Amino acid sequence: MESESETVAQSAAEPTATGVRAGALLVLAAGVLWGTSGTSQALAPAGVSPWSLGALRLLVGGAALMLLAFLRGGLGTGRWPLRATFLAGAFVAAYQLSFFTAVSRTGVAVGTLVAIGSSPVLAGVLGLIFRGERPGRAWGAATVLALAGCGLLVGGGGAIAVDIVGILLALGAGLSYACYTMSIKVLLPGRSSEAVMAVVFSLGALLLSPILFVSNLQWLAQPSGIAVVLYLGVVVTALSYWLFARGLRSVPVASAVTLSLAEPLVAALLGILFLGERLTPLALCGIPLLFAGLAVLATSMSGKGR
Repeated sequence: MESESETVAQSAAEPTATGVRAGALLVLAAGVLWGTSGTSQALAPAGVSPWSLGALRLLVGGAALMLLAFLRGGLGTGRWPLRATFLAGAFVAAYQLSFFTAVSRTGVAVGTLVAIGSSPVLAGVLGLIFRGERPGRAWGAATVLALAGCGLLVGGGGAIAVDIVGILLALGAGLSYACYTMSIKVLLPGRSSEAVMAVVFSLGALLLSPILFVSNLQWLAQPSGIAVVLYLGVVVTALSYWLFARGLRSVPVASAVTLSLAEPLVAALLGILFLGERLTPLALCGIPLLFAGLAVLATSMSGKGR
């Protein structure tokens, strides 16, 4: 009887194949929303500071998630692990600063490629070391395909400027992303997705709030400025990370980060459709490679579970 009850409890805790598929789709949806951030930032008023925009994005996103959390039952009654909670918020804040600074130094193409491209590998290593998650062959093949596609997509458009400090900052952004994904994974058991993301992003916003006191925020008086901040905060941050957290419940850290490589794909397509950007034939070859990598991982995950 004891072994039977243990088996039932273990089966209930394991994600089903349907749950894994649903989780993968939620993570992909989050990546699609993240991919719209570049286009929306391009529509912001001239002279906007990337750091102030990042801080405002976390402030609005954290407030929206906190409102959602209280509408759906609050933050729970259990004790929050202080270390994991603080680390998650700190890594969220660190990502904003390191990524935006990297992009300003070495350009959008290289900064995005190094930050987003390095994160799946770093997440795979961290997930193996700290959580015992073995990514598997499908993850490896999918990551190689997706990174190759990402490289062609953002690097096939012509001249590229490489700045060593910018590259190191972009690697720091990739590490921050992998670390806060793993920290969020630790916080999710026993808590709602909206509660976890509300606390993490509110803490990140609090850590970045001093930036707002030394920034010129006059551009917020313009309708386009308010619209961009609200969209980045409510949709690209609150909604997307709520979806990401829900998907992360049944998806390993390394796989989740690889699936989020949909972000540069969506960003490139939106740039073509709405910003008049043009890709070279070499860069266009990156699109099917990225699709192939995501398809390989999504297909392999559809067979997981019991």
